[in-house]
Amino acid sequence: MKKYRIYIDETGNSDLKSSANPNHKYLSLTGVILDLEYVRDTFHNDMEQLKNNFFHSHPDEPVILHRKEMINKQKAFHVLNDKEIEEAFNDRLLSKIEEWDYTIISVLIDKQEHNDLYNTWKFDPYHYCLAVLLERYIMFLQGKNTVGDVIIESRGGNEDKRLKKSFNGLYENGTNYFEASKFQEKLTSKQLKVKPKTANISGLQLADILAHPCRMDILYKYKLIAKKKEVFGDKIIAIIQKKYHQKDGKIEGVGIKKLP
Repeated sequence: MKKYRIYIDETGNSDLKSSANPNHKYLSLTGVILDLEYVRDTFHNDMEQLKNNFFHSHPDEPVILHRKEMINKQKAFHVLNDKEIEEAFNDRLLSKIEEWDYTIISVLIDKQEHNDLYNTWKFDPYHYCLAVLLERYIMFLQGKNTVGDVIIESRGGNEDKRLKKSFNGLYENGTNYFEASKFQEKLTSKQLKVKPKTANISGLQLADILAHPCRMDILYKYKLIAKKKEVFGDKIIAIIQKKYHQKDGKIEGVGIKKLP
């Protein structure tokens, strides 16, 4: 039986107090699902080769693909100041994003709407998104008749403890829509895997690259912000639209979900 793993990254923050600020109004969680054999045999080595070709990544000090540093051309990515190298890397990265075999689930919450709608019930937006994301991951695993686990990039000491506690609560108690038995049947561990960025987890790096484009795609789709012309970003969005999890040709509510 194949085993899958969902690699999760966030865009935005979960602080409800900041939800009135347009720049912080939306929080999104994006999960990238990969077959672990594929990660071991193909995907990880492929990503390492890409990094080595352009940034001379070394096993002792691996370059970590991080969207913000890539955009700002910081650290190892300073070589992207050379336009020819930048164009070659962008072309290769786009090719790989399209070529790699993975499935996306992305959840976005309007924190202001969430805050206004629920006067007394104030479920932490991050954990709300996580619960909804994992419900859809369970549906993915059910469709494949297989099992999997979950890994998230570390957010720091207390935050990591809260995440693990929240995940354990889902595993032990389920949600309003999914009984605990469904989580226990499909998840191979009741422990959430939390890894730092420096761990060089290829799936987390792909999630980091795709989380912002997924967020923008949902914001555009629901007309929550005006469409902006972003040549490279638009190319990534065009690719990820073919990578969302779907059921019977339907993506909304399956591969993407807007909350509340």
